[in-house]
Amino acid sequence: MIPRYTRPILARLWSEEHRLEVMLRLERLVLEAQAKAGLVPRRDVSAIARQLHATPQRIRAIESQTRHDVIAFLEAVEERLGPRGRYLHFGLTSSDLLDTSLAAVVAEVSEVLFDDLQGLLRALATQARRHKRTVMIGRTHGVHAEPTTFGLKLAVFYDEFQRHGCRLEGARRGMAVGKISGAVGTFAHVSPRVEAYVCKKLGLRAAPISTQIVQRDLHAQYLSTLALIGASLERLAVEIRHLQRTEVLEAEEPFAPGQKGSSAMPHKRNPVTCEKVAGLARLLRTNALAAMENIALWHERDISHSSVERIILPDSTTLLDHMLNEMTWVVRGLQVYPRRMRENLERSHGLVFSGTVLLALMRAGCSRKQAYGLVQRSAMRSWKTGEPLHAVLARDREVTKRLPPRTLVACFDLRRHTRYVNQIFRRVGLG
Repeated sequence: MIPRYTRPILARLWSEEHRLEVMLRLERLVLEAQAKAGLVPRRDVSAIARQLHATPQRIRAIESQTRHDVIAFLEAVEERLGPRGRYLHFGLTSSDLLDTSLAAVVAEVSEVLFDDLQGLLRALATQARRHKRTVMIGRTHGVHAEPTTFGLKLAVFYDEFQRHGCRLEGARRGMAVGKISGAVGTFAHVSPRVEAYVCKKLGLRAAPISTQIVQRDLHAQYLSTLALIGASLERLAVEIRHLQRTEVLEAEEPFAPGQKGSSAMPHKRNPVTCEKVAGLARLLRTNALAAMENIALWHERDISHSSVERIILPDSTTLLDHMLNEMTWVVRGLQVYPRRMRENLERSHGLVFSGTVLLALMRAGCSRKQAYGLVQRSAMRSWKTGEPLHAVLARDREVTKRLPPRTLVACFDLRRHTRYVNQIFRRVGLG
């Protein structure tokens, strides 16, 4: 991933140096397990451990000749070990090393992503509670519907990202699988005890069964989860972008000191962070599709998945880390305009209470069809003339003979739409 979208912690975890550290640790753990089984002299394991080292530069130099990354890794390490090098990687195949070390790195990366997600949840919770009773218009199809509160709008996102926390934990567990079972997964040259020892030490579970590789449905599930989280981040970003439109202007993302919005128009305050997040979500979905393409491999394996994974796993995790941190910054610093929200709510002349009047007429004995016709007739007149809906209804004798003035006025009371806010907040864990 390009540096623009890469935080230092993800750059370190996906670096060649860190990957090499994990691979060397894995090989050391294999030697320890084999020493416990009496296959390698313990004194040699200690000596090997002291010299177990290689550099990315040396590995790349060897790989330029071997055109095989694991052989290059092994030769680079064996250069320092001398005769003891014959014990290294004994009975293993390349994917034992690659798949298991990849799982270990992804587990580390997942911890970062989970912390990121918790940060966003905290920011959403703070803003939701702050604006629990900040009344605004709810919109369906982009058109005024009925009143809601800005806190409820944010509470919906809080609930959604709570679900993503569960999904991410499940996907992380799914990916935390190692295999040290040899060329086609039969343990012909290495004991299952070695696999169990190595995986436990790395914080992984041993695959119940494998071929030469861990099956790629696990990777596809993981990347699909990242794409789902990205889709919800996009939904949050799109919501803020709509609210920031000049004609709406009920909320806007932070505009930092010294920030500039346009090279040509000095007045511009554009939702650039939210637009960026919406765009990056498309890449997460694309990478999830590539992961699904990796599932169908030939027989016990081929390597058509390998080149893809070298890109999509670092890129998707790095992008999601960036997106989560960016949207946390947006939510924390969100500029909210309650007065504008109230002004916009009132722009539709009370039409947003038409549903309440409809139900009141039905309670008074009208059929749904009759009540709908009465309210719609007055609503269209209000929409056309700009006269408040309450005033139009109050002149309609067919309405007033069924609804006393006090009942009609009560239909336009905002408190009806906020009376269960506390209960809803408790239901999503924000009470």
